[in-house]
Amino acid sequence: MGFEVVADRLSEVYVHRMENMLRKILVTPRSLTIAGHPSLERLRKAGYELVFSSPGVQPDEQELMRLLPGCVGMLAGIELITARVLRAADSLRVISRNGVGISNIDVEAARRLGIRILVAAGANTEGVAELVFGLALSMVRSIPFSNASLKGRRWERQMGCELEGKVLGLIGCGRIGKRVAGIALAFGMRVLAFDPVPDQMFARSEMFEYVPLERLLRTADLISLHCPPQADGKPLIDRNRIQIMKKGVYLINTARAELVNEDDILEGLDASQIAGFATDVFAPEPPSNWRLATHPKVVCTPHIGAFTRESIDRAVDMAVNNLLSALGSMHGGT
Repeated sequence: MGFEVVADRLSEVYVHRMENMLRKILVTPRSLTIAGHPSLERLRKAGYELVFSSPGVQPDEQELMRLLPGCVGMLAGIELITARVLRAADSLRVISRNGVGISNIDVEAARRLGIRILVAAGANTEGVAELVFGLALSMVRSIPFSNASLKGRRWERQMGCELEGKVLGLIGCGRIGKRVAGIALAFGMRVLAFDPVPDQMFARSEMFEYVPLERLLRTADLISLHCPPQADGKPLIDRNRIQIMKKGVYLINTARAELVNEDDILEGLDASQIAGFATDVFAPEPPSNWRLATHPKVVCTPHIGAFTRESIDRAVDMAVNNLLSALGSMHGGT
């Protein structure tokens, strides 16, 4: 066997091994690291090796820097993906979110490094929208209080109010905001929405209207947040905006914890400017400070907006499709 033939075969073996090394995908969403998902098998059948972060735990920067090198793709949750992590991810080409939010990713660093970011648009819309009304009803009808009282063998009641005829303010009216608006209209509510780019084709109804933010804050009986964090990193809902709101307003946050100033929310609750606050999001998760979660006027859930069988199925299917499509095109369809 000639030297050239041996060299060619060694080269083929080296390339094959390198290709296999570069066909790893890191999976980090907490629900998937615990229980997996049938859609992940499509990645294995396509020849990818799946690497999982610690089961049920949101990976920190150190764990990501340990696991990501050598991975060509990442099926990501809401963990923080910093520029430092991305620089260490020497083979990474695609980050596919099993949701839509990307504020946890250093997008500019990803762009500089040529890493694509893909999202599962619309996958969690129904789950989050339905949770909004679960939280709203829990607050206005004191459901958690009543449940706890009866389980404590006490017959206690708090007078509630009805949603029909009330004004719901939506800060952000994308996919989720629009679905929330549709449910609110079915409840007989009037809906005011603020969005930087209003969709004038949506909900042509006398009960729905796009309005400036200040008018929404002054008018709404309930306010629900459906927007990304502000570009400057400052909270959208702070003491000044809380003071503009109607006394006795109810606030709901299923979007991002950074949208509200926790201290100002607590101050508003204690002064009865805010009648109730419901949140599905905390920073960090789980919270390191439990003042908000344990406040008697707060209804809270542990980030379960998209934690339904249906939402997870849609999100994982879309995230896997995005990975296969993007990586397939990068590898010439292989």
